[in-house]
Amino acid sequence: TIVMCKSMADKYFPHQDPVGQMLVFNDNTQRPLKIGGVMADFPATSHLQYKCFISLSGLSFWNGEQETWNASNYAIYLLLRPGVNIASFDQKMTKDVLDKYMMPSWKANGRPMAEIEKFLKSASLYLQHVTDIHLGSYGIENDYVQHGDIRYIWMFAAVAIFILLLACINFINLSTARAANRAKEVGVRKVIGSLRSDLVKQFMIESLLYSFLSFIIAFVLAYSLLPLFNKMVNTRLSIPWEEWWLVPSFVLSVFIIGLLAGLYPAFYLSYFKPVEVLKGKLGIRNKNGGLRNGLVVFQFTISVILLIGTLVIYKQMQYILHSKIGFDKDEVVMIKGTDALGHQTTSFKNDLLQLPDVKNVSVSDFLPVDGTKRNGNTWWAEGKMREEGGVVGQRWVVDENYIPTLGMKLVAGRNFSRDMPTDSQAVIINQVMVNKLELKDPIGKIITNGSEHLHIIGVVGNFCYESVRQQVAPLCMVLGNSSSMVSVKLNAADMQEALSSIGKVWKRFEPHQMFRYDFLDQRYAAMYADVEITGKLFTVFSLLAIIVACLGLFALSAFMVEQRNKEIGIRKVLGATVGGLFAMMTGDFLKLVCIALLIAMPVGWFVMNKWLQNFAYGINITWWIFLIAGALALFIALITVGFQAIKAAVANPVNSLRAE
Repeated sequence: TIVMCKSMADKYFPHQDPVGQMLVFNDNTQRPLKIGGVMADFPATSHLQYKCFISLSGLSFWNGEQETWNASNYAIYLLLRPGVNIASFDQKMTKDVLDKYMMPSWKANGRPMAEIEKFLKSASLYLQHVTDIHLGSYGIENDYVQHGDIRYIWMFAAVAIFILLLACINFINLSTARAANRAKEVGVRKVIGSLRSDLVKQFMIESLLYSFLSFIIAFVLAYSLLPLFNKMVNTRLSIPWEEWWLVPSFVLSVFIIGLLAGLYPAFYLSYFKPVEVLKGKLGIRNKNGGLRNGLVVFQFTISVILLIGTLVIYKQMQYILHSKIGFDKDEVVMIKGTDALGHQTTSFKNDLLQLPDVKNVSVSDFLPVDGTKRNGNTWWAEGKMREEGGVVGQRWVVDENYIPTLGMKLVAGRNFSRDMPTDSQAVIINQVMVNKLELKDPIGKIITNGSEHLHIIGVVGNFCYESVRQQVAPLCMVLGNSSSMVSVKLNAADMQEALSSIGKVWKRFEPHQMFRYDFLDQRYAAMYADVEITGKLFTVFSLLAIIVACLGLFALSAFMVEQRNKEIGIRKVLGATVGGLFAMMTGDFLKLVCIALLIAMPVGWFVMNKWLQNFAYGINITWWIFLIAGALALFIALITVGFQAIKAAVANPVNSLRAE
């Protein structure tokens, strides 16, 4: 019996009630399954993203699976009674499961008592709340579920806050820079009786209104662009209209942003003394230069850090996709559901090998990408099982074509051969396994997992079969039948024509089953979708930060040029060149950008170096990354300020001096 989610039921039974209908489970048993119920689709925020559930009652995928305590193939969910103390339950569960069940099972399998006791001292079982699994499982490996990473959420939330700060800085800079335009207004209002507190309230209300209007515009843009964003990063984000906190959080955000942006300008503008203002003695041009310069440095520091992050993530992604990983993932087609072929699998493989575009074919569902089979075992060198702890490694069932199909390299010994009956008790191991078992001359040696004693006939070069985030782990390959997936190595100029030919062969063997396939390189790339999405988002955030910073710099430079308009006119009359005026007006701003670079580069290196520590195999952050980020920042700043500088430098000085 199976329970099916609603979207799957609508797909397969669009015009009828699916409950009670029969489906055929696509494995080598071809057993019929009855649909017992339909459930709602899981939300995107859940770690449960399955289309249907199959009952394990009376079902075993291999002999003894449901009886042994030496296998951990499934996630286990418990529904506790109300009021249960979780900490006490964890302790009792650890003692009962390990002492009562697992230890006797290990003893029966011949594990050394010293190893068992050492393991029991550090081992523990604990519960995790089901609502914490999706984003609260960082650092937990092999928990049989897919989940998100809360660190990415915090990282992008921090980036968003920094960009918001850049906008607030623009508001503060421009409000204080253009203080002279409102100085007389402040002076007159104070003369006719306005208190400073009244002026502060006025300026704060103006800031809050700007914040409110900005949030309205931002909300409309966010709502409109959300589908495009979801498509770009392959996610399903939505605005949580039904949540009670949505409106209060917006109101609070409007207030905080308005307060943050408007508080300093309000107190600064309300400070002017009416006597000095009305006499025209207010010298404000350089009064707040230090603050404004510091804020400009902060803006470009954040922008350059984001640029450095974008370049590092891009380089790491290119390294992941194009570095040597120990196997050839290009032009390999993974045909799914081939266990439906049953005893015809060998004939199907032979027919594929007759196609002109097919280079090689392998039958195995143990592949070096996510979503394929895994089987962990503990291994010992022969004669050492009682003496020392074993080496935990994978046991993969492959055929004789597996290594050549995936372009792996044998560094010692030979490949499997169907013509040698003894190869049924043979094993090919990777170099990590050789090192872990301390085998100096591995060919011909025997290793065991407690139930099998296998002689080593070959050593394969290390290849990444999990993720470059982890070190390559020990691996053993044995000759056998594992037929739910067939890998086809192509050598085709026309990929579509080759796939069509393979599809025709499939239809001859399984006319009632859909031809389903993936490309190995695409499945490999999908393992690092989070890195790709991070790179896209960092690119967007970097561009946005640069734009916001340059908008402020453009407006600030325009104001400064306006303030120095007469000075520029006098300098031109006295013989100043356009180049000299350009250097004078851009020099101060470029100095600020250079200071930002000096701050941003070590910070960017530290942040991205911490991020790269998530990968066992990562790039080195080279000097050219900082050179490109710095050159881009300087170039953009130069273009932004230079436009206003050239405009003022080439203007006729008569126009700026005649009003005097």
